[in-house]
Amino acid sequence: MGELESLVEKMEQGEFSLEDSIKQFERGMQLARTCQRALRAAEQKVLKLAADNNHESLQDFELPDES
Repeated sequence: MGELESLVEKMEQGEFSLEDSIKQFERGMQLARTCQRALRAAEQKVLKLAADNNHESLQDFELPDES
């Protein structure tokens, strides 16, 4: 998240050429997707904890990739 915030700040300040801005935008989109996946995984774990009466049986799981 920190890298994404730094990237946005630099782009807003006009620190990149047009070509570099496009590359950085693509990198920003990758970072945003990574953050979204991490957030969804955390939400799923919270939902599982809330629904699970026996908290010791929490199991990890994988979310499908959104390519």
